[in-house]
Amino acid sequence: MEIKRGIAVSPGVAIFPALVLDAEDYRIPVKNVPPDRIPAELQALDKAFEASLADLNALREATASQLGRDIAAIFDFHYGVLTQNHIRDQIANAIAQRNYSAAYAVRETLRTYQRRFMNMKDQLLRERYRDVRDIERRLLRHLVGSTGAELAELKEPAIVVAHDLTPSQSANLAQTQIRGLAMDGGGLTSHTAIVVRSMGIPAVMGLNDITAAVSNGDTVILDGTKGLVIIRPDHETLAEYHAEAQRIQAAAIELVELRDKPAVTQDGLAITLLSNIEFPYEAQTSIEKGAEGIGLYRTEFLYLRQEAEPTEEEHYAAYRQVIQAVGGRPVTIRTLDLGADKYTQAQARDPERNPFLGLRSIRFCLQNIDSFKVQLRAILRASAEGDVRVMFPLISSLMELRQAKMALGDAMEDLEEAGIPFRRDIPVGIMVETPAAATQIRELMREADFISIGTNDLIQYMLAVDRGNERVATLYTASHPSVLQMLRHIVRNAAQAERPCSLCGEMAGEPVYTLFLVGIGLRVFSMAPGDIPEIKKIIRSTTAAHAAKVARRALSFETDRQVSNYLRDETRKIAPESL
Repeated sequence: MEIKRGIAVSPGVAIFPALVLDAEDYRIPVKNVPPDRIPAELQALDKAFEASLADLNALREATASQLGRDIAAIFDFHYGVLTQNHIRDQIANAIAQRNYSAAYAVRETLRTYQRRFMNMKDQLLRERYRDVRDIERRLLRHLVGSTGAELAELKEPAIVVAHDLTPSQSANLAQTQIRGLAMDGGGLTSHTAIVVRSMGIPAVMGLNDITAAVSNGDTVILDGTKGLVIIRPDHETLAEYHAEAQRIQAAAIELVELRDKPAVTQDGLAITLLSNIEFPYEAQTSIEKGAEGIGLYRTEFLYLRQEAEPTEEEHYAAYRQVIQAVGGRPVTIRTLDLGADKYTQAQARDPERNPFLGLRSIRFCLQNIDSFKVQLRAILRASAEGDVRVMFPLISSLMELRQAKMALGDAMEDLEEAGIPFRRDIPVGIMVETPAAATQIRELMREADFISIGTNDLIQYMLAVDRGNERVATLYTASHPSVLQMLRHIVRNAAQAERPCSLCGEMAGEPVYTLFLVGIGLRVFSMAPGDIPEIKKIIRSTTAAHAAKVARRALSFETDRQVSNYLRDETRKIAPESL
């Protein structure tokens, strides 16, 4: 048994076999083969070694001609592994004696060597695990080919173990039998994390080397609440977690009873709970969880699921589906937020050096105005069929907001000329995700009908911490005193300007922050559908006066650790099972 600790991204417990995808998405389709298949597997292994050596020789010669023989010598270790018989014989013995498939024998043998190198004290030797992993991938490419599409074809329940997932892969998770996700990289607010949370799938990220520690078919316990992955658990641990999974299921059934009850504090303060969604089908799930509407409809996956840009009709059909599903409740559609950790197929071929500070979100839209207006026209058409609002992301200046509103005006003129109905007074809002927007909030609110605080980006820009980088994950925290003070500043100014203000970042769905957010005056929360019952329970278990007291105390601390400990203790007093 081996235990790995990472970042608790999405709560819950899953106990299933592992499906391992490495960085190039090679998977092992078969673990064991019948005895009569062994000669064919051995022959396949020989061919894979020969083809890999041919690849390597060509690579060495190309490198030598371009960069010199000294640089080409970095492949000498690879060449030695592939030409010496020791490792090759070990793989062949695993096939002949254990009936392993050639691909599975390669992975098992080379993953063992990777673990050995990673445990060495010498830094240079530790780095050799990367070379062994590269050799593994090269052999697997010739044994099983590239199987990136097979993730979407997963039909058996499994815990997916991966180095990372692309946004387009994340978009296809809902079509698979995935029951949990463990990743080397990623963090609490990476886009993949947002997707799995919205789906209610337990997930742990920032595990660094989980793909090297797990083999296909291994039994894995994934504890998304504690941030643990237990590989090949013993019987005692397995029994303990089966009981824990049953307890969690029973608690979830209790929360279902809150669906039709209002989110009102014990002293009568009403809080509005909305839902964040990625895909149209999630709208129905949101209502079933007790959402009073859609506070954030992310629209990027209309672009990421196909090579070509979506047409106006495809946009309109998706928005109309959501509007019909919520039955008259409000729907806030955020315009395209591509860039950063979400790329179109074309962008992925020309990545930026620092994409989080690059051409993303509203900047991308304003430089691709024709595509932007396609989406705006579809949103406007949808506004004629329900309570629709439009929201611009990553606004950092008045000029950006005005330019976006001008594009919206142009889209209105297009529809008027075509005689297509739309709501001319559609509410126009902005996401407050940058320190610039937070600082200039008074001026921005004069030209916006509502605001929504996007804490995922706001925190990373305030603290200068890449929210998708596991190396600095511990520095990314909503508990930082400066973050709390900024949130109070934004909410207070919105109240003074009498502008609706919501918070739609992942912070809204984290129980530990509910008391603080209610205490500073936030009255509208928008979160993943699965988080709504838990947050509603906390709201119904406290008073507005108590929440205000908690907020004042939290704002008095000097460090994020003090804030986190205090808020956790206060939440535990009224809803211990939430933590």
